Amino acid sequence: MKKNMMRVAMSLMAVLFSAMTAMAQTPEGGSDNSKGLGYLAAGVGFAIAAGLCGLGQGRVASAACEGMARNPSAYNRIQLALILGLAFIETLVIFTFVVVLIKVGV
Repeated sequence: MKKNMMRVAMSLMAVLFSAMTAMAQTPEGGSDNSKGLGYLAAGVGFAIAAGLCGLGQGRVASAACEGMARNPSAYNRIQLALILGLAFIETLVIFTFVVVLIKVGV
């Protein structure tokens, strides 16, 4: 276990130290690809947010179904909490999408 943690730490340090060359100035007459990288980062960020949203919604629905199965008399309260939870999770993804659109400049 300790050996694996050491490998992860060394890999992380290598990635972080190699990123310093990416911060260097662009050469004269070179192309500036920072806008393209911004689009890429926005797309990857939104993909991560949408994927984790799906996992979260699945987890909320699973817990609600389990709660309704255990206590059928609490169906109405559990359903209300389910809908509110799903709305909050989806709202976070919509906010992320708006931020991506603002960042990209559409």
